[in-house]
Amino acid sequence: MTTAEAAPEVSHRPRAADAVLAAGLAMVVAQLVWKFELVRRTYFRQDDFHYLIRGQESGFTWDYLMWVDVGHLLPGGFGISWAMARLGGYNEVLAHTMTMALQAGASLALLRLLVVLFGARPAILVPLGFYLLTPMTVPSLSWWAAVLETLPLQLALPMALSAHVLYARDGRARHLVAACAWTVFGLAFFVKAAFVPVLALVVTACWLTPSWRGLWRLWRAWAAYAAVLAAYSWIFFTGLYGSVQINHSTQTPTLPSLEVAGEFAWLLGSRGLVPSALGGPWAWQPVGEDYAMAAAPEPLVWAGLAVAAAVVAVSVRHRRRAWAAWLVLLGYFLAADVVPVLLGRIDVLGPGVLGHELRYLAATATVVAVVIGLAFIPLSGERHPWLRPRERTLLQETRLQETPLRRTRPSWSRLRWSRLRWVWVPLVATFAAGSVWSVTAYADRPLGAPVRAYVETARQALSRVPEGTVVLDTYVPPGVAAAAFFHEYARHSRLLGVPDPWPVTWTSRLSGPLRNPMTFDARGRLRPVAVKGLTIPQGPACVPVGPREVRFRLPARLPGGEYTAQISYLNAAETTLSVRLGLGVAQAAAGKDLGRTFVQIAGEGGELALRTTGGPGACVGEIRIGTPVPDEHAAAIPPRQVGG
Repeated sequence: MTTAEAAPEVSHRPRAADAVLAAGLAMVVAQLVWKFELVRRTYFRQDDFHYLIRGQESGFTWDYLMWVDVGHLLPGGFGISWAMARLGGYNEVLAHTMTMALQAGASLALLRLLVVLFGARPAILVPLGFYLLTPMTVPSLSWWAAVLETLPLQLALPMALSAHVLYARDGRARHLVAACAWTVFGLAFFVKAAFVPVLALVVTACWLTPSWRGLWRLWRAWAAYAAVLAAYSWIFFTGLYGSVQINHSTQTPTLPSLEVAGEFAWLLGSRGLVPSALGGPWAWQPVGEDYAMAAAPEPLVWAGLAVAAAVVAVSVRHRRRAWAAWLVLLGYFLAADVVPVLLGRIDVLGPGVLGHELRYLAATATVVAVVIGLAFIPLSGERHPWLRPRERTLLQETRLQETPLRRTRPSWSRLRWSRLRWVWVPLVATFAAGSVWSVTAYADRPLGAPVRAYVETARQALSRVPEGTVVLDTYVPPGVAAAAFFHEYARHSRLLGVPDPWPVTWTSRLSGPLRNPMTFDARGRLRPVAVKGLTIPQGPACVPVGPREVRFRLPARLPGGEYTAQISYLNAAETTLSVRLGLGVAQAAAGKDLGRTFVQIAGEGGELALRTTGGPGACVGEIRIGTPVPDEHAAAIPPRQVGG
């Protein structure tokens, strides 16, 4: 049998190949324009602020770069964060430019891999189009910290596989060096890059079928990959068990129960991988105003599983070793997408939430595209790509040997395949329509606008207050950076201190005589502090307080907790007040003349007792005890939210 019959190739005429490449490049450009409309509306959020703050506060050291963040080792991402913090901090233009550059590189790298594997034939535009359109990658594009991990891997994976395939074919050392270099590049950003050599091994074993000499030559590749992975494993696990997390604890990975693991794998596969591979999820569950998780309707979930099963069955029925392609996808999904989450944060949010997170599948889109090609497209020069009855194959080979110059008719399998391939037209059209619908539905939200407005308003407010103004250092709203996850990195002083600190006086606790302390409201504006809670009003005259305790009855009993007390005074001289609430006692300095002092006190009870210690007496007026909040009745700085 001739090679042309065994593995039908696209015409080798330069115009045909050029037309395919031109079409692929046009598709990449159109995708970049389309996705830029989403990316340009995003802003920094959550982990983004943590990474940039840490980059601004740290030196460019080994310990800084090799810190493992809840199972994530990304020295490349930390290096970029370190540079970004010194190039304007929250520099949207730079972040968006980097995102689109990486997206362009990842798309072109996949196009190159498809050409290397299958040749410049029109069929490669199908897996390329899948990668360019699938909503699987969209949530990660709206989160800069996710971009730092997933897009470099989407670039490194096809580049490393391309170099490996070329090395398997011609044995040139430069291809092996390139494959290792791209693997190291991917590992610098995402631990999932450790599976790139495994993919290379499987592709070689199942599809490249080298000679015995070639097998020996490839042992050098496995030795090189093993050395890379051994070095990386030592660095990763050393950092994993030695890195102190932002909650001041170290991480000890443990596997959850089989029930939790099975539920998460099922949800991530059935509600995430399969629907997004078919153009879904079609609907989203908002997480705040700038992010969303997959929320595929239940009937479409089951319909998608049925379609996926049919696609797999058709490929296995007609394409030799298609089963291996789908096993590659299943293995990668379980090993690279499921297991890291089970070892990391499954115990924090649970499978019911994380099972709908497409961010975990962003880099898997590249693998799915390659698997689609392996399952349906013959490799360049591949013999016997299709499954056919053995008798028909032997008969045709006999006829070819007897009449080598006679033009042969297409095989029965190829004729049937040419009819079946038209079934893909409505499937591809449905996928494209679903993808556009899903991405449009995701983008139909404010995205980064609320966080951008808050941060820019807060920065403008700090620029308008006098130098040295006392600002209560509270946590930013959870939609900007959740204090439950980022702790001290979610405070205004640190988040707004990038790239340079502001000339104000930050305080996390109101204590002592303070003149007009301010705090941020829900829109990022500065307002004077007001203590919300109980008030002991000022009488016709202030109440003298000396060394003997004076008790003030509260309007209601306070339960146990920590409170802020604001005490107005009119003193002849500076003194110190001792404040008691039940068994809790605290002291606060009180100045001369008219003013007010603050004290933090923990206790409970129905009265507040005051006395002076080690100084002259005081004269106390209005007392407020409760929680410090922005005074909504006072003027805000600036008067309106930026962009609001």
